[in-house]
Amino acid sequence: MVENLRAVQAIVNTGAGAEVLGVIKANAYGHDAAIVAPVLVNAGVRWLGVADVDEGARIRRVVGDGVRLLVMLGLEEDDCKEVVERDLTPVVWTVGHVAWLERAAEAAGKVVRVHLEIDTGMARQGVDLQGVAGIAERLAGSKWVRCEGLMSHLVAAEVEGAEVTQRQRERFAEALEIVVSKKLTPEWLHLGATSAVDEGATLGWMQELAAGVGARVLVRPGIALYGYCLPIDTGRAGGLCGHVQPVLTWKTRVIGLREIGVGDTVGYGATFTAKSLMRLALLPVGYADGLRRAASSGVGDGWVMIGGRRAAVVGRVSMNLVAVDVTDLEGVAVGDEVVLLGEGVTADDHARWSGTISYEILCGIRANFVAI
Repeated sequence: MVENLRAVQAIVNTGAGAEVLGVIKANAYGHDAAIVAPVLVNAGVRWLGVADVDEGARIRRVVGDGVRLLVMLGLEEDDCKEVVERDLTPVVWTVGHVAWLERAAEAAGKVVRVHLEIDTGMARQGVDLQGVAGIAERLAGSKWVRCEGLMSHLVAAEVEGAEVTQRQRERFAEALEIVVSKKLTPEWLHLGATSAVDEGATLGWMQELAAGVGARVLVRPGIALYGYCLPIDTGRAGGLCGHVQPVLTWKTRVIGLREIGVGDTVGYGATFTAKSLMRLALLPVGYADGLRRAASSGVGDGWVMIGGRRAAVVGRVSMNLVAVDVTDLEGVAVGDEVVLLGEGVTADDHARWSGTISYEILCGIRANFVAI
């Protein structure tokens, strides 16, 4: 993971005023944030991005004080006391958010730092351009809530030269102008995740924009830290692809072996019928653990790795069990280690079988984590 971080930092050029915020939301994309957070912090990362206040409180207990934790999802009023107590940095975009935080901060006698999110085109979180002046004035007049950052999120960062990205840049720059005119002085600007780092042009533009108002750039890589990236445009590799490596290996063991004959069927729905004598290995894993049903034979035609060799899924993946073909793999025995995701079978492979993206595969793994 540290090597992946260094690959990101080399492109971001942290010596030129930019800094990396390591995104560990959604339990570190399924990798266990309690394991990942200390690795990143020990490698020098000073900012981490979590999904919500509960996740932020958990990670604060793991990393201690001094590390900045950005809560990337919206607030509820009941969250605000813990935000202040745990020194979390929430994302805000309404006057209501500010009022809730003010009450909690005043009660504790502590100023809370926030990042104002601008909706530049995602239509999820954030204040639109028409509302920026109002919330900026509210923040500028607040004794207990300090706006230290301005942020947004790109719709199509992986598309080089996208018109929508250009529109988002323009809206973000306009929002920054409004914010500055209301006497706010954000220290940090950020809108780029992994694909924006990979695409390159947006990062340079952000650094110029930040320099113009005396701010610095935060970059929010997520999936790259875990060894994956989306292709730029229609397949052109960006600066990260080929320089990051998956850090997670998901394993199980063989719990049973059997032979089946011609005409025997396997699994629910009898979707697989043997055409010859076969030897099957039974694995204690299924869709309840995150091994997608789409890996079933005849659907995604998934596989696992046993002793460095492929073993194809046979029949349907069920809730907690799956059978794989070891007919041609001599010496397979009960207790043998099986790689479900790792060398020879990646999250991109699983995503291809399932018609989705590596993010969803990784976040969907429900297993016990022992190392990284």
